[in-house]
Amino acid sequence: MVGETTNINIRMDKALKVQAENLLSELGMNMTTAFNIFLRQTVRERGIPFQISAVMPMRKSLLVNGRELMKSIQEDSIRNGTDKITMDEIDTEITAYRQEKREKSTARL
Repeated sequence: MVGETTNINIRMDKALKVQAENLLSELGMNMTTAFNIFLRQTVRERGIPFQISAVMPMRKSLLVNGRELMKSIQEDSIRNGTDKITMDEIDTEITAYRQEKREKSTARL
């Protein structure tokens, strides 16, 4: 169903254009084909064919939340005075906790 064609002009970042052309070439198409696919899908779905949202992408969100969590843990350890504990001391604490848990479990039997 090829009809009359028309030209459109689009402004975009030069680096983005190069990256897109390289990727599209790997996919076996050019920019015109990609735009036509996008527009056909937009018309078919009567909307943008992917979600547009102000919510952070998951990877970035996890990174931000992870940094906030680490900062919170560091602040807590300073407040609690545990920021200077060595790995050996932590290992000793864990071993003692596990031993205590085993003894309680054995005592119930």
